[in-house]
Amino acid sequence: MPLNEAETRAALAALGAEGVSAVAICFLHSYANPANEQAAARLAAEALPEAYVVASHDILPVWREYDRFSTTVVSAYVGPVVDQYLATLDRRLREIGFGGTLLLVQSDGLVLTPEESRRRAVYLISSGPAAAPSAATYWGRAADATNLISVDMGGTSFDVSLIRAGEIPTTTETWVGEERVAIKMVDVHSVGAGGGSIAWTDALGLLRVGPRSAGADPGPACYGRGGAEPTVTDADLVLGYVPDDYFLGGAITLQPDRARDALARLGERLGLDAVQTAHAVFTTVNSFMADQIMEVSTKRGHDVRDFTLIGAGGAGAVHAASIARLVGIPTILIPRFSALFSAFGMFAMPIGRSYVRSYLRRLAAVELDTVNRLFAEMEAEGRQAFAPLRVPAEAVALRRTVDLRYIGQFHEIEVPVARYPLSVEDLAQAEADFHRRHQELYGFTQPRRGLELLGCRTTATVASAPVDIPSAATRDADPTPALWRHRPCFFDGRFVETPCYLGERLAAGNVLDGPAIVEETTTTVVVPDGFTCTVDPYRNYLLRQGDLPAHSPGGA
Repeated sequence: MPLNEAETRAALAALGAEGVSAVAICFLHSYANPANEQAAARLAAEALPEAYVVASHDILPVWREYDRFSTTVVSAYVGPVVDQYLATLDRRLREIGFGGTLLLVQSDGLVLTPEESRRRAVYLISSGPAAAPSAATYWGRAADATNLISVDMGGTSFDVSLIRAGEIPTTTETWVGEERVAIKMVDVHSVGAGGGSIAWTDALGLLRVGPRSAGADPGPACYGRGGAEPTVTDADLVLGYVPDDYFLGGAITLQPDRARDALARLGERLGLDAVQTAHAVFTTVNSFMADQIMEVSTKRGHDVRDFTLIGAGGAGAVHAASIARLVGIPTILIPRFSALFSAFGMFAMPIGRSYVRSYLRRLAAVELDTVNRLFAEMEAEGRQAFAPLRVPAEAVALRRTVDLRYIGQFHEIEVPVARYPLSVEDLAQAEADFHRRHQELYGFTQPRRGLELLGCRTTATVASAPVDIPSAATRDADPTPALWRHRPCFFDGRFVETPCYLGERLAAGNVLDGPAIVEETTTTVVVPDGFTCTVDPYRNYLLRQGDLPAHSPGGA
């Protein structure tokens, strides 16, 4: 049916009278034919020239209308802020003579230009945590580990992702608050547990940590900036794990007395002194984070002993060993750039964009001409997106997949297709790959049950410049030249005079037996009793538990 322009103009006039700043255009079947949405968008741009206008076919062209509408509305909601911010950023960069190319991380683990990001603002949601798994796979390859559990503990959040066989997981089953966001996103589980997370007691008098955070301003009590509530960082300081004189390399002097007073006030409600309260906070937050790891591993059928824990974030290196001990992971890798983990991951991410087209058919009734036409459309759109970056078409890599499920099943599985154009044999291979993948994910398969094709996907990418971190020759195992002091740290229920090493002085091949502390400029590595820490050729820290058998880090 043609668009009723009179009704559309009347609706736009009503919206203009309400002073709206963003318009989301969502028509029921626009995933199949976007012409009416395109026409409505042109009318909206004319009637409301100052408004941010977005159409559902440009955000998520899939047949599930609730998913598509909700995702489009979210994009319209955040769009004006994103659009204004990126326009201002672009202007200021040009004013100072920036001659490079600005790229933005997307929630699907790719990076895009600001122009594309301004049109599809929803793809920036959770884009920061999406970079962490790329960093994890980079350092995992350096350690010959492909099965990884990546944890990133910063000031306000704890982000965890499980990477199996080097494959970064994605999902289209995401909720942001009460809103459905169905774009493909890197599957990162985030909770409110970080260095700034506030410790408190609930109505039953039980200790809780987070999700409320002190943030950076006023920050934890030990910052001395007005924060009075005890946080995880205050507990770490009182237990001796974090230095008061070398926080951020000495840029901030922490105040142990303020941390101790805040914890003592909390302890009065628990019947504990300041040190006991600090240990209770440390144990509680570690247990909570260990539970999150179990959510993405054991509860999904994975044996954590087959994985290497990547402990990152400013606070991750402090807590990683204790978390690993709770869940039974024998090997921990603390990256050299732990505090800048997600930022580093951005350098390891490919430039590109993913595309999707809905095509709902039983697999036995699929029209190959239609499927190949959809792939051709996405390929053309992908190559065109790289034109502003002056990337030749032959340099664009294309990855094609199909979404398959058992007939009547709710969840689908994304299955790669190796060749293009697709043939009958290729569909048969995709069917076999679906059954194998279903067995891997869910532990069973139904080979006699028919399959449905829901749609096709294409990811167009260009590899970013390689990140080359030079390695160092292995030296003597003795870390004594890096030892610079001892500090009382709380291990096994008591304070122990613990050797503290300067990270910048440690050399590849140095071995530290716990308990020990490594003080870096932007983080602190805690090596508890029973752990051995080895500095690898890239100056990462590889921790192993002596009382647990080390499975193959690759899960072989």
